[in-house]
Amino acid sequence: MAEVRLDQNESIDSALRRFKKKIQKAGILSEVKRRERYEKPSLRRKRKAEASRRGFC
Repeated sequence: MAEVRLDQNESIDSALRRFKKKIQKAGILSEVKRRERYEKPSLRRKRKAEASRRGFC
């Protein structure tokens, strides 16, 4: 879980920017988008094989 604590005299906007960067780096948004819909096991294997061919695995 990503957590950001506000420093003294820090604006909400800068804390929100830091939080978004942490979320992006942790891959939480991509995980949520991936889990939005059910993915058949055959499609999952196909996607993983394609990603490994590209070198992103």
